[in-house]
Order: sequence, then structure tokens, then C-alpha cells
Amino acid sequence: MLGRPKNRRRKEPKEDVRRWQLPDLNWRRLAASLASVLVVCAVAAGILWTLDQPIETVSVSGRFQRVAPVDIERTVRERVRGAGLLTVDLDAVRKALHQVPWVDSVSVQRAWPRGLTVLVIEQVAAARWGESGLLNTRGELFATGERHIPPELAELSGPDGSQALVAQRYLAMQSRLVQVGLRLTAMRLDARGSWEFDLSDGVTVRLGRRQFDERFEKFMSAALKLVTQRGEDIRYVDMRYTNGFAIGWRGSAGHKPDGDGGRDA
Repeated sequence: MLGRPKNRRRKEPKEDVRRWQLPDLNWRRLAASLASVLVVCAVAAGILWTLDQPIETVSVSGRFQRVAPVDIERTVRERVRGAGLLTVDLDAVRKALHQVPWVDSVSVQRAWPRGLTVLVIEQVAAARWGESGLLNTRGELFATGERHIPPELAELSGPDGSQALVAQRYLAMQSRLVQVGLRLTAMRLDARGSWEFDLSDGVTVRLGRRQFDERFEKFMSAALKLVTQRGEDIRYVDMRYTNGFAIGWRGSAGHKPDGDGGRDA
């Protein structure tokens, strides 16, 4: 007789069980490395603490005419109060110094072990703006409401925002006129864009709204000689003519055109 086949159980594959194990480390070496890092950090912190000493001295230098060195030193000390030589914010110190009247530029540097050196450059007034303002050589209005203005400064005026343009043209013309013994005492730009200026001999020159450079060059080449010769007799020179200019004589209501052509704006 044939026997029944025996039930054979299938063998299931065994799960691959991997156990996580710590890598082999040289703990002594690791501890030594960490200790070295901590020592280096501690030494660096000690050096920084040693160098970051409180600021005790402030040395101020510069050519001072309008700025008082004591004001500069007081401003610096107020800004660095409680700060160390390394942690002090030098940019904040510079910004504070730029708020001092008549300060144009500053240099602030650390001076070991416990000081700061400050170099101050004052503003240079090139002209007055209106009645009580002052312009520097860049045409920037750096002071308003000034009570004491040097009398030799020319008075410039114009609409708001025109300071740089008026100053630029004033400086360019002044350098030309000084060469022939004259200087500008006033320069005006009105709301319509019309230009005129006063000379040191009392003559007013009208350039109008157009062709500023061309009319000034025409004044220098054609009318200047007459102005230098008879400036005491001339009240104004009108350069707003197409092919010439007009002279307004003192004590006379009329004017004398020199050249042909009608007057332009």
C-alpha cells in the first residue's frame, strides 16, 4: 500500500536582524581633543577680555575754526559709555560726530590699549544761501540759521532743491572772473528759471532762462572789457539779445543795445 505523503512544512526565511552597535572610538583621544578645544576657547576669551578694556582716552585732532574740540570729545564719550575697545561701534560714533555742526568728515580709530583717535575735517563755506544758510564746495546746504556769516561770501539764491546747481555754476564762473580781477557777490535763479548775477564792482549781469553757457561766454568775450573799464558807470548788462547785449547806464532810465537783434528770454 502506498502511504499518504507526509506534510512537509515550508521553511520560512529567517529575518535578518541587525543590531546597531557603537563604533569603536578612542575615547581618551576624543576627550583630549575636546579638552584642547576648550582650552583654546578659554585662552581666546581671556585674550579678548584683556584687550576689550574700557575706553579712557579720546584724542581729537584737526584744524579747528568753527568746531570746538571739547564738543567732539563729549560726543564721543557719550557714544562709547560702557563699551570696550573691541566691542565699541565705530560706525555709530562716526554718525554721531556728523551731527555736530560744521563737521564735514571724520576718522575714528582704536588706539591701544584704552583709547580712540579722532580726526575731524571741518566744512568749508563756499557761499551763503539766502540770508542765513551756508553751502560747501559740493553745493550742499550744511548750515541754516547762521548768525555770523563771513561778509566775503557771495549770496546765492534759488528755488528749493536748486542749491547744487546754483553752487556749481557759481564756482565755475567765479574761477573765470577772478582771473580778470572781478568776483561774484551774488547769484540768483528765480522761479521761472531766469539767471542773473552781481559783480564786485556793482554791475548786474542778466543771462535769462536760455543758453546759459553761451551767454556767459559771450559776456566774457564781448562785454567784459567794457565792464572792467567803465564798471562805475554801468548799472546792468543784459545778455538776452540774439546778436548782442544791452548796457544800462547809471543815472539813465534807458539802455543802449550793443549789436543787432531783439531780446530773448
